Amino acid sequence: MEKYSERAGKTVRLPQLLGPTEGNLALLGDTVGLDLECEAVEKDVGPFRADILCRETGSNSLVLIENQVERTDHTHLGQLLTYAAGLNTVTIVWIAKRFTDEHRAALDWLNEITGDEISFFGLEIELWRIGDSPIAPKFNVVSKPNEWTKRPSRTTAVEDKVNSSPTRQLQLEYWQHFRDFVLENSSVMRPQKPSPCHWMNFSLGSSKAFPSALLNTQSGLISVCLQINKGDDRLAIFNLLMQEKDIVEAEIGSELVWEEKPEKKSSHIILRNAEFDPKDKTCWPNAHQWMLETLEKFRAVFGSKIKSIDPGDWQPEDVGDE
Repeated sequence: MEKYSERAGKTVRLPQLLGPTEGNLALLGDTVGLDLECEAVEKDVGPFRADILCRETGSNSLVLIENQVERTDHTHLGQLLTYAAGLNTVTIVWIAKRFTDEHRAALDWLNEITGDEISFFGLEIELWRIGDSPIAPKFNVVSKPNEWTKRPSRTTAVEDKVNSSPTRQLQLEYWQHFRDFVLENSSVMRPQKPSPCHWMNFSLGSSKAFPSALLNTQSGLISVCLQINKGDDRLAIFNLLMQEKDIVEAEIGSELVWEEKPEKKSSHIILRNAEFDPKDKTCWPNAHQWMLETLEKFRAVFGSKIKSIDPGDWQPEDVGDE
């Protein structure tokens, strides 16, 4: 294994290195703990221009990647601040050959003073090659958000007061325990930061759909749901999956509830379980086990199907000659 040296007379631009190769983007995602789907290279985002524009497939939020082939400088730091000021929810990944101490400290400070909606990562890149294999990147994290010191925004602080009801507190506690369980027992599922709500979203590896773990404290049941909300393609994706209903349910090992909901913004495919009441904390370990196993099944069964679906293959049955 040898470390790649620019002095050898070769040049590799990072957008060229990451854009065409899903494996390299997956490596970057693994480094920062996000499931990334590349949307464009050298992409205009409103008044901005991102080197690489991605989506975090679990939350569908923007991830902007800014890169330098040399050490960090004030110009690129200014671009990061402009992105953060102009976008409501965004993760910004700054990649450089070397970070100065001042710029590393600047990212740490930004992560401390900004709310949960904005996150900054600083990564140093090395290029490695094993034998005659293609050059591959290696990312080293020099700065990242710290969820223990990250201050909530004013909006979040107000919401926390509103969400301090016993039900919300129970939901938050459940997801905190479930997140720890997932981190200890799964290598493929990445849990989000727990919040006082009835759901926790996960990634499927595609922005077309995502699985959610759900709590229903009123009905005393838990569920796992595939949520499809890809704009104009939503109904096509749902119905193309519906055409494989028998195969899907055989692979999942259970009958599912299929909710097209054409009048709504999302369609759902759901597996409910009334055996575990989320209000009963003694059943949480077993509930966590069922949830994780079901989420992993959903990812395995729906992941490849969703990625390969072409919405143009579906035509509504009621379309007739005009």
